[in-house]
Amino acid sequence: MYDPTVARLTYRALLGRRRAAVLLILPVLLIFIAVAVRAFSGVDDQTASDVLGGFALATMIPLIGVIAGTGAIGPEIDDGSIVYLLAKPLPRPTIIFTKLIVAIAVTMVFSAVPTFIAGFILNGNGQQIAVSYTIAALVASIAYSALFLLLGTVSRHAVVIGLVYALVWETLFGSLVAGARTLSVQQWSLAVAERTAGDGLIASDVGLPLAVVLLVGVTVVATWYAGQKLRTLTLAGEE
Repeated sequence: MYDPTVARLTYRALLGRRRAAVLLILPVLLIFIAVAVRAFSGVDDQTASDVLGGFALATMIPLIGVIAGTGAIGPEIDDGSIVYLLAKPLPRPTIIFTKLIVAIAVTMVFSAVPTFIAGFILNGNGQQIAVSYTIAALVASIAYSALFLLLGTVSRHAVVIGLVYALVWETLFGSLVAGARTLSVQQWSLAVAERTAGDGLIASDVGLPLAVVLLVGVTVVATWYAGQKLRTLTLAGEE
């Protein structure tokens, strides 16, 4: 189910100079914000939770997920170079699974690591805040990568759709409409992180059992469906 050659090509595409520079902007900004907040406000558990929840989990991680998830396959489909990969004797679900692993790894590195660092800068992991939000980042990275890889497979406008979901649905509707939070990867990951943080510092509108089911379900279904959609892509020579 995992092909090293596909993985190497996907890493090369995602970590090229231009895309890597874009991926670095938000983590660097998060750490800069953490340093500034610590300098001006000192150590405060609630402030640390607000910064990590309001910027890292709500903004940085979904945006990195969009870049990594859609970038793992979308550009190849858009420019037609995917046909060379599809012409190889590789099962198409293997291609999807390999690209998903790469997208997850990239998203985790560029989101979970800076989240952990920022948490330690803000309050030295008091009340397990740094660890809790790092766990949330790791969990969210998996679900976001699967969702946005699927979008990159089924739509040429995957980046736009992903940005709408990340910035409008999760950030705007998620903060205004209670029912929308149930369908939010952010809330599902918060439910996982809530168990390890101090009382009242992290809260989710979704219970942990439901959150785990939804995280696993969305990841599995999105990966399976992306594999099915890739099967239907027709090579130019087959038309």
